Amino acid sequence: MEEAERGAHHVQSLERGLAVIKAFHADAAELTLSDVARSTGLTRAAARRFLLTLTDLGYVRTDGKYFSLTARVLELGYSYLSSMSLPQVAQPHLEYLSAEVHESSSVSVLEATDVVYVARVAVSRIMTVSINVGTRFPAYATSMGHVLLSGLSVAEFEAYLMVAKLDPLTAHTLTSDDALRAEVAQVRAQGWAMVDQELEEGLRSVAAPIRNRHGRIIAAVNLSTHASRTTPESMREDLLPSLLNTAKRIEADLAITAPARASRG
Repeated sequence: MEEAERGAHHVQSLERGLAVIKAFHADAAELTLSDVARSTGLTRAAARRFLLTLTDLGYVRTDGKYFSLTARVLELGYSYLSSMSLPQVAQPHLEYLSAEVHESSSVSVLEATDVVYVARVAVSRIMTVSINVGTRFPAYATSMGHVLLSGLSVAEFEAYLMVAKLDPLTAHTLTSDDALRAEVAQVRAQGWAMVDQELEEGLRSVAAPIRNRHGRIIAAVNLSTHASRTTPESMREDLLPSLLNTAKRIEADLAITAPARASRG
């Protein structure tokens, strides 16, 4: 049944054209007509038609004997990137970061007075509660929250203070407006935030901003670890550089995807 349904809509010429493109790779950047026919299982005549069509479209170039891909094939990947949301863009970067430093990493956005997790890679459980996509924590007690608050205008931040309840979650939590103002000002100046056991005893985290192409902070990325394994100094020296690099890489990918999403809007 599945084969019959597949046959009703399956466009074999598209399948074969994609097979011709995929015949090229790092170890086979230049191929002859015979090479392509052999790699794809097409006849020489069919391989020639597909290669010449791809040449006409600008995806392949030829010197008369050898064929190779052009940079235009990147447009195919660009189309995929253009459709990706922040979590999809960020996730592979978090996976790479966590593998590099062996700590849990997350991305969150600001919603009302909370940070909301939109992407996460957990290396180990370091909190008494499980953290998943959709988990919310009060912004005033988290490193990502401090970063996101630093991206607000003065009026927006004062409006936040009007509605946020700065409850003492631990003995280290900032619970006064003035203390939080000073902390957010420092984060804004240095470009990153560190929270030392303000959300939960034993939990340390460091966060960096993710900006859109206009420079506005739209999200934050962090690394979190248990206080028994690190010190604030070691986090600054060993974790912060990788975190800042990750934020820049996420921003670079978002800069690629944003124009296409805007044009569709």
